Amino acid sequence: MAVITAPKNDVADMGLAASGAKRVEWAAREMPVLAKIRKRVALEKPFTGIRIGACLHVTTETANLVLALRDGGASVALCASNPLSTQDDAAAAIAKEGIAVFARKGEDRDTYFGHLQAILDTHPHITMDDGADVVTLLHTERKAQLKEVRGGTEETTTGVIRLRAMAKEGVLAYPIVAVNEARTKHMFDNQYGTGQSAVDGLLRSTNILIAGKTAVVCGYGWVGRGVAHRLRGMGAVVIVCEVEPLRGLEAAMDGYQVMTVAEAAKRGDIFFTATGNLNVLGKDHFGHMKDGAILANVGHFNDEIEIPALERASSSKRTIRPFVEEYRLGNKSVFLLAEGRLLNHAAAEANPAAVMDMSFANQVLAIEHLLGEPDLKPDVYPVPIEHDEDIARLKLEAMGMRIDEMTAAQRDYAGQWKAGT
Repeated sequence: MAVITAPKNDVADMGLAASGAKRVEWAAREMPVLAKIRKRVALEKPFTGIRIGACLHVTTETANLVLALRDGGASVALCASNPLSTQDDAAAAIAKEGIAVFARKGEDRDTYFGHLQAILDTHPHITMDDGADVVTLLHTERKAQLKEVRGGTEETTTGVIRLRAMAKEGVLAYPIVAVNEARTKHMFDNQYGTGQSAVDGLLRSTNILIAGKTAVVCGYGWVGRGVAHRLRGMGAVVIVCEVEPLRGLEAAMDGYQVMTVAEAAKRGDIFFTATGNLNVLGKDHFGHMKDGAILANVGHFNDEIEIPALERASSSKRTIRPFVEEYRLGNKSVFLLAEGRLLNHAAAEANPAAVMDMSFANQVLAIEHLLGEPDLKPDVYPVPIEHDEDIARLKLEAMGMRIDEMTAAQRDYAGQWKAGT
């Protein structure tokens, strides 16, 4: 195939590039693991001749990822994975580096899907997804391109759920590494990163006092537990809602009240959904909520709160603060944050660079792994354990910390079964 020329950028304001570049530089200071990998791939050029189509949150941290891939020889085209998650100055800074960028904060649905198409117009060999929208589009509207794709990566719990459903049905056409499943991703990015940035988004959008409030967290996966821990740390009484008994039991053992959403709806002042599923807060719940209840989502898609049902139940709606919409339900108000989209991206600056450092290091190593294993069959694959451990080791070193190594005797003892009491 002839070399594909990347189409023109679509960013909000190229005049923001200089200020964006400074923030990209600031983020890089907190991303030492990715910096080490970037330095290596810049010398080795493992991605020479490879076109990468990336659908990710367009942030300063993502800028450092795509620059590392570019330095490794790749041709990268980037679009946003959520209409409200783009940082316009970061998008401009990336475009200024010669990378095709299609992302505007607040873009409408048609623009969003137009940007996905623009990424696929570059005919990528590798897809990088944050929610599996690119993969879905390839498998529905652009099937002819599937033979060009050598592999992909997926960054989110929601996306991995979708991809595993595709693999189970036998329709997934190429191998994808579930970067989200790496321990150095979900245990840190999801728990510590989203836990902190979700509360940051809540505070920026509402300026409420969390102490003394009752907060309901729907979902006790890595994101949910991170949000719950931080809300409790700021003085909230936290209720956890779950559908999986083991996670519900873990939440109870961690000291949270555990109950159904129907019960919690009557008690909560603040609600967070973090499940990756549909209508977690819905028409059966809104009428039971307190006057002033605040609804927020940190799952990837805005399907977790049943917004159409909220629209039907309300007599009026108005924007009362940036990212805060008031819905009147009879004689009370319910407030929806960030249109039900990812609150930490829409109303704050998303996850801190220090945790994205590990997530994006996983992305680079996963792409190297895919290119080095051309015979992988279409399926969803874990991140190789040695990559996970290497990233953890590099992160510890960057933090000025060291761990022990087993002695020969200890390695021998750990590997045999005859020793006993």
